[in-house]
Amino acid sequence: MIEVVQTVSKMHQVADRLRMAGQRIGLVPTMGYLHEGHLSLISRAIQLSDRVVVSIFVNPIQFGPNDDLSAYPRDLDRDLALIEEFGAHLAYVPDAEQMYPAGYATHVDVEGLTDHLCGLSRPGHFKGVTTVVAKLFAAVKPHVAVFGQKDAQQVLVIQRMVRDLNLDVDVVASPTIREPDGLAKSSRNVYLTPEEREQAPVLYRALERGKQLIEEGHRSAHHVVREMRAIITRAPHATIEYLEAVDMEGLAPRPHLSGRILLAGAVLFGKARLIDNISVDVP
Repeated sequence: MIEVVQTVSKMHQVADRLRMAGQRIGLVPTMGYLHEGHLSLISRAIQLSDRVVVSIFVNPIQFGPNDDLSAYPRDLDRDLALIEEFGAHLAYVPDAEQMYPAGYATHVDVEGLTDHLCGLSRPGHFKGVTTVVAKLFAAVKPHVAVFGQKDAQQVLVIQRMVRDLNLDVDVVASPTIREPDGLAKSSRNVYLTPEEREQAPVLYRALERGKQLIEEGHRSAHHVVREMRAIITRAPHATIEYLEAVDMEGLAPRPHLSGRILLAGAVLFGKARLIDNISVDVP
């Protein structure tokens, strides 16, 4: 039976015991409602560590006033069964009072990388992400933490936080897991109506087209993004929040494409906000 830890103090005790025994701790931070993407992160963490901790916490401070905090899907019993089935050893399931007790007043804010993409369209989002991840690192004391490449900006922001704060954690990005039609696995996919679900893969198709254009020799970001937008706008249920070609170093738009480029987009389908990205090494 998988061990479930609900308090920070107990998590400290468990982490200290594992470290004293010479065990390498792997962490997979999640907000629950696990899908195949999360399970691939668990499998990767198992490869990289001796004991895998999966955290489940729907973090309120990374949701904006118009976001879906109250409606965010939750099913703890199902999540715990999946965690155990896929071979993780422990679930860390704190509540909001454990994470943000009365009088809580400290936040972690990474500047620069959070000025673009999701950071521009969701002010304060990454401040909530980096704060909760820093707190999870402090409680679980992992040697390695595994995140999904689907959240590419999040991975880069957390890696910068770890580097800037001299945290002794190896942050690993694991490949995006997709449906057969290319749609990236996401807990928010449950919000899609049948019609929206049919159209949702258009985001990935647009990113793939952008990659193809770059590989064919196109170097104008304006041209590449315009072609990607044209594909998405043909889907009547899709509303583009952003669609960009940015450099992987600072995530800033680059008019002339060179080096390593991230093609990234966020598209709204009714209640579902879907994000996806593809990295391209410009020849």
